[in-house]
Amino acid sequence: MFTGIITDIGCVEDVQSLKQGMRVKISTRYPIESLAIGASIACSGICLTVVERGFKQGDSNWFAVEAWEETLRLTNLSQWKKGTFINLERSLRLGDEMGGHLVSGHIDDLAEIVEQKNEGDAIRFYLKASRKFMPFIVSKGSLALNGTSLTVNSVEDCVFDVLIIRHTLEMTTWGQAKIGDWVNLEIDQLARYAAKLFAFKREDE
Repeated sequence: MFTGIITDIGCVEDVQSLKQGMRVKISTRYPIESLAIGASIACSGICLTVVERGFKQGDSNWFAVEAWEETLRLTNLSQWKKGTFINLERSLRLGDEMGGHLVSGHIDDLAEIVEQKNEGDAIRFYLKASRKFMPFIVSKGSLALNGTSLTVNSVEDCVFDVLIIRHTLEMTTWGQAKIGDWVNLEIDQLARYAAKLFAFKREDE
């Protein structure tokens, strides 16, 4: 599990095609000892497993992950290339502060940035998601976009907006986001369970 609080911005160093998959090498400032083989790291919101790690000259290290057909189909990972910056978060440990909301790293959909407006030092992003996921996206509710825990401001049809403050713009890849980008969307787990419970209650009536 994760919290949606980004703790590093990684950079894709290399991409290799695998049979029905991809292998991606990512540079990071995380200490090498925190990159255990088999550890889970959220990469722009996608829960991926460290399969290799190593040192890099300078102040960064690297780790490698692999992704397969379903992940490539449901996320923006297939668009990654050398030089792509991605949000990173290591998995939640017992006793860690819950700064955002519970995030599983299992992406539900891709949302497209359709509009953005500068509001002082902040930017308001408008995103369009698939209609089937809109019942889970509500005003003042939480969701994860490219791994970042954010609060929904308003919803109209299949478009919703989030306001991203300067600190988040500087500490994540959101400072580089632009209209036309596709971002990984994970709906709030509580919203999913509430909808499931409501559906069961209706069936019992």
